[in-house]
Amino acid sequence: MRILVFLISLSAFAQGPEGQRLFVANCSTCHGADAHGARGPDLTSGTFRYGSSAAEIAKNIHDGIGGTGMPAFPLEGDQPRIIADWLLSLTRGADTRIEGDAARGRTLFFGGAGCAGCHSVKRVGKGFAPDLSGIGDQRSVADLARQITSPGENSRSGVQAVEVTTLKGEKMRGLIVTETSFSLFVRDKEEKLHLLSKSDIRERKDLKTLMPKIELAAGQVNDLVAFLKHPEVPEPDLSVWNPAPDFNITFERLRKAAEEPQNWLQYWGDSYGTHFSGLKSITPANAARLTAQWTFQFGGGNVEVTPLVVNGMMFVTGPRDEAAALDARTGTPIWRYRRPLPEYHANCTVSTNRGFAILADRLYMSTLDAHLVALDAKSGRVVFDVAVDDYKKGFSITHAPLVVGDKIIVGVTAGECALYGFLDAYDAKTGKRLWRTFSIAQPGDPARASWAGDSAEYGGGPTWMTGTYDPETDTIFWGTGNPSPDYNGVGREGDNLYTNSVLALDPATGRRKWYFQFTPHDTHDWDASETPVLVDAVFRGKPRKLLLHADRNAFYYLLDRETGEFLLGKAFTRQTWAKGLDEKGHPIVNPNTDPTPEGTYVCPDAGGGTNWASPSYDPNTRLLYIAARDSCATFRTETKKPVPGQPYTGTGDQADASIGGKGVITAIDPFTGDVRWKYTLKEGSTSSGVLGTGGGVLFAASQEGYLLALDSRTGKLLWKYRTGSGMRASPISYSLDGRQYVAVANDAAITVFALP
Repeated sequence: MRILVFLISLSAFAQGPEGQRLFVANCSTCHGADAHGARGPDLTSGTFRYGSSAAEIAKNIHDGIGGTGMPAFPLEGDQPRIIADWLLSLTRGADTRIEGDAARGRTLFFGGAGCAGCHSVKRVGKGFAPDLSGIGDQRSVADLARQITSPGENSRSGVQAVEVTTLKGEKMRGLIVTETSFSLFVRDKEEKLHLLSKSDIRERKDLKTLMPKIELAAGQVNDLVAFLKHPEVPEPDLSVWNPAPDFNITFERLRKAAEEPQNWLQYWGDSYGTHFSGLKSITPANAARLTAQWTFQFGGGNVEVTPLVVNGMMFVTGPRDEAAALDARTGTPIWRYRRPLPEYHANCTVSTNRGFAILADRLYMSTLDAHLVALDAKSGRVVFDVAVDDYKKGFSITHAPLVVGDKIIVGVTAGECALYGFLDAYDAKTGKRLWRTFSIAQPGDPARASWAGDSAEYGGGPTWMTGTYDPETDTIFWGTGNPSPDYNGVGREGDNLYTNSVLALDPATGRRKWYFQFTPHDTHDWDASETPVLVDAVFRGKPRKLLLHADRNAFYYLLDRETGEFLLGKAFTRQTWAKGLDEKGHPIVNPNTDPTPEGTYVCPDAGGGTNWASPSYDPNTRLLYIAARDSCATFRTETKKPVPGQPYTGTGDQADASIGGKGVITAIDPFTGDVRWKYTLKEGSTSSGVLGTGGGVLFAASQEGYLLALDSRTGKLLWKYRTGSGMRASPISYSLDGRQYVAVANDAAITVFALP
């Protein structure tokens, strides 16, 4: 081991001049010949936004960084690593020979020296102090030895220890996570986060370090340095999970989310998909006094996130799978997570991320390159990162996962690129896949006969929006999308099961309990991915467990969620494709409504009567609110050979500009299908939904950028605020210190409102 480390060290010396030569030849146009920056950023600070180890920097040089101005430089052999080593040498200085034994150093780090009690290496160890996985690249041998023997004399840049005493006399010591002119966030040795307003601090002492001085022999110091320069550790045992005692969102809490309305614990607010907040401070009498409190900017992109809020922290995701934890009072970032993305099939998806799921002290995020990532909620550190499927095929994931017990449920986009949909369950501890259920009938399933020829092989059926869960019947409900190709049914004759359906699944196995198909043999891209809202109520004199569903095809449906029985259905906005629904809920399709090469005029358009914008069920008014649209289009078709991973839509639709896409915030009596009231917007949205609240105020977000407050019972406009850009997400509500807030994402930001 000592000989190998010695040779690696000597190799680094030899690469210095060569690294500079390669840098000047390939990188100086943007970063300057001395790496101090030109059109691109300064690279001599020792801090790199997308990975600071030599391996990470080399990968970024070779592959580029998606979503930034950094292109790929696929240089030969180890040239990217030679450049990376030279860049790091600019801040760490010339290195010296490594004298110690890395294996003995590892034993010390995790044993007698006690380093792992505060630090981690490659996800092994504690998270109080900085992770040291890449410290060997960033620091020289001499620097590391000095820091071990004389803590605080050469402390790592950006890490500051502090002791504060609050006005209430509470004292805490720890490391500063982030600081602004008005806020201070401190993490103590128990890894507990303290979110402090500076106005609440009586005394503050900045400390040199919290790192204790330990007595080590010279050889032991050398051994620790050798380990830090080239850390090798076993893979962490993910089966061992001890959630933080101060931050533990149990599944029981998720089941009873309505009992803590001060938080917003799930994508839909609760497992049932009601998207309703029980908070009552904002009422029709005072809603006009709402004012903006803070804004968090993502820095561009297509922001469609619905935040989670837990214990005063807001968790958000951005368009390219970046993420952040914010102080929910002020919007101050507590931590950020950035994940370099490969060149995924943008033609098969939309470039966005709609949010997190949370369980215990972990956040779960699905990604555009079809991975499932678990992060530590308090620090943003990666716990695991597993592939759901191969993004190179065209698969991606844009929705928030769903937590069911100890499982994380995710689906995929697959509807426009000759692929097939499925739903997966993963172990929340380890990321191990537990089951997969396809949304296209598989060989051996009698429903396979609903596909002509081999069309099921390219059948679509994306599972691209978050489902809901009923703990009483232990059932997952998940909507499926269009068959493929979207607008051409030639060659896929039949109902095309299980597209455009809601699936009721056993979470233990993924076994299908029942299904209900809303639009058989869809040729208009009317995905059934709209929220399955779960409500218990008396229907026609009998207590029933119900499923409420306003579909993209412009019909509202009421189902028995235990059996899938159709109970009633009625159109809620303009539609011309069906005479109505029969006694089983099947559409009575009008003739000559399929797309043709010349064009067929049909209502609604491909965006649908409603889409994935959240509905809201209010238990007080017993009304279902939806963001509806009034639109029509001319649908055209063409026949094309399927090529997996390439666009396969069978052409598309041209919206009727004379009608436009009028928005209609609609209140429906879910037990009769009757429309109680409507509020009309000039331009409707497929993605900006509604939020009912216990105070009797309904919040709605318009495509053109207005956040609205309406009276839940009458639809009367109470208040409006122009955010400055279009909205593609739905509002939420939470409270802190007894004050109710409303938050919504618009084009590239999140804005939060409250009463004065």
